[in-house]
Amino acid sequence: MKIQQKKKFRGFRWQVMISFVLFCLCHSVSAQIQYSMYEEMQKGSSIGNLINDLGLNIKEISLRKLRIVSRLSEKYFSINILNGNLNVADRIDRETLCGAAEECFLTFDAVIENPLNIYHVRVNIKDINDNAPRFIQETINLEINERTLPGERFVIENAEDLDIGINSFLKYKLSSNKHFVLGEKTSTDGRTFPELVLEKSLDRELQNKHELTLTAYDGGNPVQTSEILIRVTVMDFNDNPPIFTQEVYKVIIPENLPLNSTVLRVNASDKDAGINAQITYSIAKTVQHIFTIQKINGEITTKGAINFEEAKYYDISVQAQDGGGLISHAKVLIEIIDENDNVPEISVTSITTPISENSEPGTMVALIEAHDFDSGENGEVGCEILGVIPFKLLTSSGNFYKIVTINSLDREKNTNYNITIQATDKGSPQLSFRKTIRVDISDVNDNSPEFKKSNYVAYIPENNQPGASIYSIQAFDNDDEENGNIVYSIINSNKEELYPALPISINPVTGTIYAQRSFDYEQDKEFQVQIMAKDSGSPSLNSTAIVKICVIDQNDNSPTILYPSSDITGSTAYEMVPLSAKQGSLVTKVVAVDADSGHNGWLSYHFLQDSETSHFIIDQYTGEVRTSRIFQEKDFLRHKTVVIVRDNGIPSLSATVTLTLIVGDNFHHVLPELSNQFRKSETQSNIQIYLVVAIALISFLFVLTVISAIISKYRESKSSSSFTSIRRYPQVDPRFIPSLNDGTLPFPFSYDVCVTLDPSEKDFSSLKPHHNVPVETLIDAENSGIGNEIAKETVSSGSILQCLFKVQEAEE
Repeated sequence: MKIQQKKKFRGFRWQVMISFVLFCLCHSVSAQIQYSMYEEMQKGSSIGNLINDLGLNIKEISLRKLRIVSRLSEKYFSINILNGNLNVADRIDRETLCGAAEECFLTFDAVIENPLNIYHVRVNIKDINDNAPRFIQETINLEINERTLPGERFVIENAEDLDIGINSFLKYKLSSNKHFVLGEKTSTDGRTFPELVLEKSLDRELQNKHELTLTAYDGGNPVQTSEILIRVTVMDFNDNPPIFTQEVYKVIIPENLPLNSTVLRVNASDKDAGINAQITYSIAKTVQHIFTIQKINGEITTKGAINFEEAKYYDISVQAQDGGGLISHAKVLIEIIDENDNVPEISVTSITTPISENSEPGTMVALIEAHDFDSGENGEVGCEILGVIPFKLLTSSGNFYKIVTINSLDREKNTNYNITIQATDKGSPQLSFRKTIRVDISDVNDNSPEFKKSNYVAYIPENNQPGASIYSIQAFDNDDEENGNIVYSIINSNKEELYPALPISINPVTGTIYAQRSFDYEQDKEFQVQIMAKDSGSPSLNSTAIVKICVIDQNDNSPTILYPSSDITGSTAYEMVPLSAKQGSLVTKVVAVDADSGHNGWLSYHFLQDSETSHFIIDQYTGEVRTSRIFQEKDFLRHKTVVIVRDNGIPSLSATVTLTLIVGDNFHHVLPELSNQFRKSETQSNIQIYLVVAIALISFLFVLTVISAIISKYRESKSSSSFTSIRRYPQVDPRFIPSLNDGTLPFPFSYDVCVTLDPSEKDFSSLKPHHNVPVETLIDAENSGIGNEIAKETVSSGSILQCLFKVQEAEE
């Protein structure tokens, strides 16, 4: 019996081994650990200490992320991270996993990171006697002709045991009876069938039916049994059982065969005639969900889907039964050919995201596995990365691939990458699968803040309000989050030496620049500061820019008259005009300046409305005062007018100066008539009343002038005269007059001259310049064509005359 059981399973060995050899070829074993266990172990049962067997430290397995990677085995096993034991996670039924194969094992990969290692673990599943023998049918019906001779054998259905080894060795026992004993028949494939042996002839007239019990015992411990009822009906004579054309049928079919496709047709014949020769066919219930057989013609067709990945072959027992109840069996071996009907799959075992943009080339980003359920070339898979990206695939053990960087990354160019991996098998036609993995890039502070320009110009009107916003400066940083947060500050200014505190401030967050005080264009026309933009990264980066602050002028300064000078309060400027001056001759020039600039500093000169100004005109732009006509003897010798100087600002500001213009050929001619002329001009309304007084005064002055001239001539021979100083002021040289008439007055200066008419004093007091400026600089001798001496005398004479007029005004 034992020898027959071994022969029974010998045919399954090569089929089981093929599946496991193909599976093993899919993995390159770098390190393999083997365990053995019995099926049906309780959940949580320990198989072995995986940590010790791998040579690892129990304290580091949680940090290094030890885990099981398998498409099948990971649901059956788990790792206890507290003690490192490999435990049973789910019920394991050897018969479900491996069927009747002699060897049954589960494999998985133990993956640990930091650094990455992969260990291949194989767990052999040992059989236990957990399956009782099983008969396909519940009852065996036999019809035996009463003329059957003793010793005739009737092959009956055998029992099947899903266990292997000794657990599947079956023994049979027949219940006690008078006519039958139990025998055995061994087929050519080594399987043993029980036989019912007729020991004593049957007599239908005495007993037409017999019920026997056949008990099957397996070889396990404890022994498991199964029973089947044999019903024997005594029939008339039928001595020929059906006979198949061959004991074993073999056929090869491809997977994915359409439903209702014919696989093969079996044929059995019976030499009997009539009903005893009518044969019906049947197959075992275990394969009836996949195949079906026509009862009459023996044609086997497909009923369910044929999938090579589920079963690579089928062993079908076909039964032929004639009309007399005789049965014969044949075996049908169906081999399934694999087709490339499974698309490769990609699974991500480990991924690191985000990764730093300053990661070194060769940094591992992810670990993936490519697999295909097909076999042979159909199951060989190759992987590649699609597109031009800074990543590549490196082959690891088995079907594992590492995704690593091939060059440096820049988050400012790409914040993330979509890595598309394509897995393609070698079948025909080829099938492929794509999977996209997103990898984010984390930022490092590798970009300094940048200004759009290195130099900026800001304009602010003077007299501004302190604290007002005057400009806004902006820098940009391509980094992210804290690395891109910018803080602004002023690091230096070209006004730090003049002011203890900076005149401006800056908002450190927005870059808005504020004025700390009111600016004065006349003091600060412009200044510049250096702004620094600094990010918040570690280490921080910065850049600088120059901001030039230009103060815009406003009309806040009135014109200032430089000439005639108004330093002496209450004094009036006097100018000597020759009586013979031509029309348009230059008399004097009003010189004014304005501290403002631009339009605010443009000055214009005007006479205030006065009837006396008809003798003179003033140039609106230069301030030059010229004669408007030729003077007559009857004209007034003294003209008093007010010149107003306006700037061009809005609103316009102005300044005034009073000019007294004296018409006369020389000092001796003007002096006697000044008094009358002054009085006449001041008393125009009462001219008739004072006419007589004026004539008398003029006559007196004339006589006094004649007497003075005689006295001067008399004293001239003695080189002594009470008016010696006057000789120093001769008539204006004719060479000087043209420059006065048509040219522009040289740079003006005023003199204060003190003269006494006291007869006790023989000379004029000394002359003193008003601003202590050398006389040589008063008149440009080179432009006028007059020597320095003449120029000095001319200026001194005019100054003395002006002083005399001031004395006379004081007396009046």
